[in-house]
Amino acid sequence: MTQQRIIHPVADLLRRPDGPRDRQLLFGDTVNVTETQNGWSRVTADKDGYSGWITSDQLGAPVPDSHWITAPATHAYAEPDMKSPDRVSLSFGSRVQVLSEQDRYLETELGFIPAVHAKLKTTRLTDPVSVAELFLGTPYLWGGNSRFGLDCSGLVQAGLLACGIPCPGDSGDQERELGEALPAGTAPKRGDLLFWKGHVAWVYGDNMLLHANAYHMDVTFEPIDQAITRILEQGDGPVTAHKRL
Repeated sequence: MTQQRIIHPVADLLRRPDGPRDRQLLFGDTVNVTETQNGWSRVTADKDGYSGWITSDQLGAPVPDSHWITAPATHAYAEPDMKSPDRVSLSFGSRVQVLSEQDRYLETELGFIPAVHAKLKTTRLTDPVSVAELFLGTPYLWGGNSRFGLDCSGLVQAGLLACGIPCPGDSGDQERELGEALPAGTAPKRGDLLFWKGHVAWVYGDNMLLHANAYHMDVTFEPIDQAITRILEQGDGPVTAHKRL
């Protein structure tokens, strides 16, 4: 077993080589490589223990990260100048090593990132729902974990990990492992999680959910009673759990 890190902006974590995507990893995520074959590597992510296959060219030697991206997304520029060519885009949650600071930019191996888009790696945010709100309008993507596309469990995980709260990658595991189950009829409050079979949503506030869903095909607000009725009528069943963190 060897430790490596993700060196592409977003790497699909597949169920098997050339198989379906289960989740995604971001630039700077560290993984343990347990098997390599024909240009593919089986890895386990340090951040949540999720395992799968990625192409081996998306892996590189570990480099100590110093900062993480806290803007929904950012660009790395060729120079510390917003008019210089942008080399690559990074999502919220990506981890980078800062080599120097120049003119309000952070120099990294990828280029120069605006300093306002990153914080020290020790920084933890305080409200996972506010983190999730950063992703409003992000397109729905099955197994997605980035600003460029995510799913319901990816949205929940992004909010919790940013606040230093451990969180598995799949909604079924999230339902089993996160928070305290509340009795039916308990009034939901901000920060609660509502679960259905195969789906999870943040309670944003009074009668309002914030979730990534395939009906709207993006991250959106939806009234709680409307979502419960819609999901039931489309054949996906009732709420299976109401959890409080």
